[in-house]
Amino acid sequence: MNCELISVGTEILLGDILNSNVQFLSKELASLGINVMRHTTVGDNEARLLKALDDAFTVCQAVILTGGLGPTPDDLTKETCCKYFGLELKEDGEILNKIESYFSLKGISPMPRCNKKQALVPTVGRVLSNNNGTAPGFILEKDGKIIVILPGPPKEMIPMYRESVKPYLMQFTNEVIVSHSIRTFGIGESYMSERVEDLLEGCNPTVAPYAKCGEALLRVTAKAQSEEEAEALMKPLIDEIRSRLGSSIYGIDSESIEETVVAMLKEKGQTVAFAESCTGGLCAKRITDISGASEIFHCGVVSYSNEIKHGILGVKQETLDKYTAVSPETAKEMAEGVRRLANASYGVSLTGYAGPGDSEEVGLIYIAVSSEKETTVKKLLTGHRGKSCRDYNRHVAASNAFNELRLAILNNN
Repeated sequence: MNCELISVGTEILLGDILNSNVQFLSKELASLGINVMRHTTVGDNEARLLKALDDAFTVCQAVILTGGLGPTPDDLTKETCCKYFGLELKEDGEILNKIESYFSLKGISPMPRCNKKQALVPTVGRVLSNNNGTAPGFILEKDGKIIVILPGPPKEMIPMYRESVKPYLMQFTNEVIVSHSIRTFGIGESYMSERVEDLLEGCNPTVAPYAKCGEALLRVTAKAQSEEEAEALMKPLIDEIRSRLGSSIYGIDSESIEETVVAMLKEKGQTVAFAESCTGGLCAKRITDISGASEIFHCGVVSYSNEIKHGILGVKQETLDKYTAVSPETAKEMAEGVRRLANASYGVSLTGYAGPGDSEEVGLIYIAVSSEKETTVKKLLTGHRGKSCRDYNRHVAASNAFNELRLAILNNN
């Protein structure tokens, strides 16, 4: 089955809203073996939406729309889709009561009159219950064409898809597509691709390289009649990639390198503390974004000034005077100081020039990792200067710090 995803909303076209719905739905449909042919975004305009539906059905059997199910006059997805299929709308008393109860539970009574519009449903079709909002969804079928209409907010769309749409779509496919992302750090996309160049030519499974900010990944994908068969097809290939890329691989299907580090520290019963200068607490922020990080994270010190480096972390004044704050010597003493301060298994420090600016020093960062066994220091040159380099340099520096910590954990166990 071929499918097109249509996102409805002028606010998406204006860039006011990040459209994460298409990413979620594309992954879900791929796992069912359904081909997503296009992503289309249409403003709140009936004529343009009718044209988009016409275009979609020239190559697809199904169209999934998100957005435009609200109570205001510019929310017209349901009405336009019914017009496309020649269907009438009628008020559903049960849905109206549910919407009124929703507002009543929030202490709003009477319900705004405009919300009655959301109780209008097609005279023919399947109504999808919304357990997380007021707008129901719909599945419409006519002449071999399928229209699925879902609400725009992800907190409503995702559960509705999983509860109602996915089971419905499974009847149209006898194949599954399964993918695994092999995430690497420190080798770059070009070198990674060269190491596995011959593996990129396969048809099933396939291997495709991708670059992300500061890291690279390989996506291995297989199509089969069952998930078990797809996994069996991929296993020898994944094993071969592991043997070639070794410790450059930090995880398979991991969300982030910090997630991998948290899992490794938990497994070893170890802890970490950060001393950050140029990253301003970004490492501490990223690690505490992960649930359960309190088990392994002791503290973070944002030592922006030399006084804090000396007074709290114990960096020697002569080190600062002789080598400056941005030096391997200072990074080493910062990491050792925060490890002692927090009584942690590892101390990690970052000091450097994040920018902005065109100075040759911008993008120079030192990262140190200290353990009872040893302290190592890495010199990082991000290669990014100019007016907009600061966020990039800080992000890449933090990611490299997590990778240095990951390698230290591997080497110490």
